[in-house]
Amino acid sequence: MKASQFFISTLKEAPADAEVASHKLMMRAGMIKRLGAGIYNYMPMGLRVIRKVEKIIREEMDAAGAVECLMPVIQPAELWQETGRFDKMGPELLRVKDRHGRDFIVQPTSEEVITDIARQELRSYRQLPKNFYHIQTKFRDERRPRFGLMRGREFTMKDAYSFDRDVEAAGRSYENMYAAYCKIFDRFGLEYRAVAADTGAIGGDRSHEFQVIAETGEDAIVYCPTSDYAANIELAEGVALLPARAAAGQALAKTPTPGKSTCEDVAALLGLPLSQTVKSLVLATDELDEHGSIVKTQVWLLLVRGDHDLNEVKAGKVEGLKAGFRFATVGEIEAHFGCKPGYLGPIGAKGVKVVADRTVALMSDFVCGANEADFHLTGVNWGRDLPEPDVVADIRNVVAGDPSPDGKGVLAIQRGIEVGHVFYLGTKYSAAMNATFLDENGKPKLLEMGCYGIGVTRILGAAIEQNNDARGIIWPDAIAPFTVVICPIGADRSEDVKQAAEKLYGELKALGVDVLLDDRGERPGAMFADWELIGVPHRVVLGDRGLKEGQVEYQGRRDDAATKVAVGDIVSHLKAKLKL
Repeated sequence: MKASQFFISTLKEAPADAEVASHKLMMRAGMIKRLGAGIYNYMPMGLRVIRKVEKIIREEMDAAGAVECLMPVIQPAELWQETGRFDKMGPELLRVKDRHGRDFIVQPTSEEVITDIARQELRSYRQLPKNFYHIQTKFRDERRPRFGLMRGREFTMKDAYSFDRDVEAAGRSYENMYAAYCKIFDRFGLEYRAVAADTGAIGGDRSHEFQVIAETGEDAIVYCPTSDYAANIELAEGVALLPARAAAGQALAKTPTPGKSTCEDVAALLGLPLSQTVKSLVLATDELDEHGSIVKTQVWLLLVRGDHDLNEVKAGKVEGLKAGFRFATVGEIEAHFGCKPGYLGPIGAKGVKVVADRTVALMSDFVCGANEADFHLTGVNWGRDLPEPDVVADIRNVVAGDPSPDGKGVLAIQRGIEVGHVFYLGTKYSAAMNATFLDENGKPKLLEMGCYGIGVTRILGAAIEQNNDARGIIWPDAIAPFTVVICPIGADRSEDVKQAAEKLYGELKALGVDVLLDDRGERPGAMFADWELIGVPHRVVLGDRGLKEGQVEYQGRRDDAATKVAVGDIVSHLKAKLKL
């Protein structure tokens, strides 16, 4: 490709509404243009990256035995009503009506449609296993679209769905897709981690996220540097930090703590480590009648150590809280504890179920609220001063330095951007939609399902968040809009420069290199600034003076300075750099 035939439109400054590095740089590099809130045009430079991402995905999905199809963006509401998600998904699901008043949705994902296909087409165990995938536009009506392609409303996603005859076979399909995803992300050239994750609203009971490592990532990734353990912080197991409960060593005492309502302030006032305090959080669950009216409310007191934070995802897995919970109102708290928040504790609370984190359940002589303003209790011990907790569970976020659950070291935490997710769904959708096949005995059985997604356009944002500097984007070779750019200096004044550039361009094209020749006639500074901003990984500069010396200049995008290479060696030099 020659620059004069392509479309290049760079900006010196990012638009005012661009917040994160990837958004700013994609706008400045002319890769995307905003059309509306969370909706972007993919300009030619950005579309080249998207197509390269899609190509890698297709090649690895096909190699893993998946079969490509294409499902529509607009889907009938009836299918979503079968699974109940038409109502459950809330305002993120964009609902529309056609001219006849029939309900449709703009798809955020395609579990319902693919299950409808499967129940019609996969009739026998002989047709299994089967894995269908497509790369298609999705739409989620985000409350606050931001960060460019990182949290847009319209985006492109690859989603795949496996169908199997039993749990064991579904597990093999899951592992097959997990391995395919590792190959895909390896080929992208990005630093990533595959981490165990919560299944969330999509359902199922086995799940891994593929996270691109970036300091600006929204997710906290927990891992053990000395083992293979890795998990999203929502799922990372917090082991008990005490080997056993020590015997009581202090008398229970009511201690004045005027104006000190946080564990940090209380610990500082009493001269105690924060880890000796216990934090109280009050939740409530409502029992509803057939009309949706509340008939009974249960208040729950969750206890975590003062230096720990509640993990709401883990709390939602506690028996009794699984159906959903909310934070208790001030009125409910006062009715059960006789005190406003800030001085709450388990002693003397009425009609409350107590859930203690694993570490709290082993603490002794701890400090907690006295259920009286400006007072805390010190020397609190289970069994002696208050009953054993109703439930002991892992309900906290882990912190760096915690023991790894696999016993092979301690945990570290880094930030990541979720760009892929694999789920084992089981029969969640096949049961709701009666998707069955006939087994070898001629009996109907529900299809076992898995689903596997990659945020195609989100990959661009994540890659840039991980790979950028003060000059602009730094693309990995595999997904760069162009792999090599040839920059001739003064080609309009020197026939030698022009011919040398054309010759090199032809040689690289013949090798299959994705090369661009910048024949725009720009000044060197402007030309170099454009390609550093756009992030082309390899640059070759040809000038009249250098050619007379038999040399050209090569510079990798991460290199601090250019390297002089003999004209006759530049092709082999690039082949080595590109591993051709």
